[in-house]
Amino acid sequence: MHADSAQTRAKPKTILLTAYAKAPTGTSMYEVYKHVGIVLEVDPRTHRILDAEFTFVTELAQRFFRSLVIGYDLSQGVEGLVRLVEERYWAPSQKALVMALRSAYQRYAERVGLNPTA
Repeated sequence: MHADSAQTRAKPKTILLTAYAKAPTGTSMYEVYKHVGIVLEVDPRTHRILDAEFTFVTELAQRFFRSLVIGYDLSQGVEGLVRLVEERYWAPSQKALVMALRSAYQRYAERVGLNPTA
């Protein structure tokens, strides 16, 4: 039992961060989920995104976005991540995804004391 406690203390205490935005009507995302949802696992010591999930209909979209966001340092602000999404995601739900990312970042920044306007 002591070994488990030591292992638990050695692991970083990550946080789970979620945010949602309304999906555009007429898209499969809207028909299935009604919202764009993002879930980010973040290490608050490094501010890096360690894992991510999105409410996308296809597995390809899930993998694509995971590859975009994993490793991103939230202490650098959200605009770099937003630019990446705008440059590489050409779909009707782009604006909703950006809104959800900004919302997640704002919540994170306020809780850990980053500048939420960055």
